[in-house]
This record gives sequence, structure tokens and C-alpha cells, in this order.
Amino acid sequence: MNFTQSVFLMLACFIINTATAQEEVKNSNPISKSWTSLFEGDPQTNWEVFIGAPHATVKGLENVDPNSNGTNSKPLGLNNDPKKVFNFETMDGEQVLHISGEIYGALTSKQVYGNYHLKLQFKWGEKIWEPRLLRERDNGILYHCVGEHGSFWNVWMTSQEFQVQEGDMGDYYGLAGTLIDIPSVKKEGEKEFDYIKEGQLNKFSSVEKEFPSHCNKGFNNEKPHGEWNTLELICYEGTSLHIVNGKVVMALFNSRYKNPDGTVVPLQKGRIQIQSEGAEAYYKKIAIKSIDRIPNKYKKYINTYITK
Repeated sequence: MNFTQSVFLMLACFIINTATAQEEVKNSNPISKSWTSLFEGDPQTNWEVFIGAPHATVKGLENVDPNSNGTNSKPLGLNNDPKKVFNFETMDGEQVLHISGEIYGALTSKQVYGNYHLKLQFKWGEKIWEPRLLRERDNGILYHCVGEHGSFWNVWMTSQEFQVQEGDMGDYYGLAGTLIDIPSVKKEGEKEFDYIKEGQLNKFSSVEKEFPSHCNKGFNNEKPHGEWNTLELICYEGTSLHIVNGKVVMALFNSRYKNPDGTVVPLQKGRIQIQSEGAEAYYKKIAIKSIDRIPNKYKKYINTYITK
């Protein structure tokens, strides 16, 4: 490599790194300590859409893979939503996100968030779709999302999941390389762990097969089908709380993920994704505010594990 080539390479690296840093700064603007709506005005200001692979049964689209199970084919991709899986509508004078559920997908925040309190309202619709016709209605809020779209099932990012599923609202799943610790117990004769306040911390991992990637909530606090549920997610320095209708159903600690280089590092911020996963659903009143600590009213859920 001659001198001219070396200079050119250094300049190119500088430009790329500068652009990347600027993008990270742009996407990591600090949020207010007051509640800020993420649904007011033009949704495209705060959100983008990624649509996964249409199931073989999806009608009205060209070139649908006849062998697609909804996860194993080419995704439609970024901001390509011809079926309007994600659609903002006015309902009773309020702006509401209507998710058809027909194709797996994600409404993804453009901004990266860390140390925040997220609050929203959610309810189920009526329609269900393949490949989940015979299963519980499913949705989810993915947080600390990093990396590329499509890392999990060709649609979602590497992330931690606040599960939104009939009867399982507030469960945890790790997606595509994440790990976390949860106070939990596996009762005699059961196959899965349940969250238990002040219980022993157990590792949950989507990286290592010897550890589970799913933990059940502590108890069911979901409202009957068709009623609005208030869901809250509190994240602060690797700790998170899943709150359903005012009750903490799970506390989680030491959020982390496996880097492409194989190292496991803290995962304390990222984008937010709202899923489409085979069931019609509605979201409204999504708001977020920054926090500088876990609010005092929730300290009893974390004091056993965090002393500061």
C-alpha cells in the first residue's frame, strides 16, 4: 500500500466513523423528564416499519413464497408495508395504532432510549392469522433493540422482550443474543421458571442452550379480552420492571448481550419495537420520560439485588 492509498484509507475511515458517531448522537438525543407522547403528530417522525416474511397463506401480494411459514423466507423489509399491517387511525377522537397482525413485523423507534419509563395502553382485536390460528393471541414490546432488522425470525432485532400474549402478559423472552437475570423458581414438575419477588437470581439466555430464554410472569393481571390494559416498562442501568395494570409482574437484572466478536457486554439502551405477531391489536397513549433512578415506589422489587 503506497502513501496515497494510506491517506485515502485513513480519510475514508474518518468519514465513516464520523458519520456513524453523528448518527448515534442523532438517535440518542436525551428525552425529557416530563412525559412525551410518541404518537402525536406525524408517526413517521418517531417510527419506521419493518415487515417480515409473508406466510404462504397471505393473499393480495405478488411472489409470496408457497413454502413460507412466516419466518423462513425473504422479508418485505424496511418501510414496505403494502398490507398496512401497522396503521395509525383515529378512534373515539384519539390517535391509535392498529396492528392487523397479518404479517410478522415491527414498528421501530428511530431513536435509541436508555434510562426511561415507558407507559401505554393496549387491547386485543378480533382477527387472527397463520401461523398462530390455534394459539394464544400474541404481540410484544421489544426493548434495548440493537443491531440489524431481521436478526430474529427475519423480522425482529436483538432485544429483550416484554411479552404481550393472552394469559402471559409481562413474560420475558430474550431474542437473538441477549441475556438477563431474573428472580425465579422452577416448581417441582414444571418445565419453565416463574418470576418470584426476592427469589434466587437465575440466568436466562438466548445464547447458551443450557439456559432458558423465557421466564413466566409472577401472576396474571391482564384485563378481559377487548378491554384496554395499561402497560409500563421501566428501564434503568440494566434493571427493568414489567408492569401490567399497575402491578409489577416481573423484575429483571443485569441486561446484556453477546457482541459479534463473542464478548458479552451490558445492554442498557436501544431502540423500541412493537410487534405484529399473528393477532390484531391496538396501542394508544404511548408516552416516555427519562429517569435518573428506579422510582421509590418500586424499590422493594430491586433492593435485594441492588444496594445503591
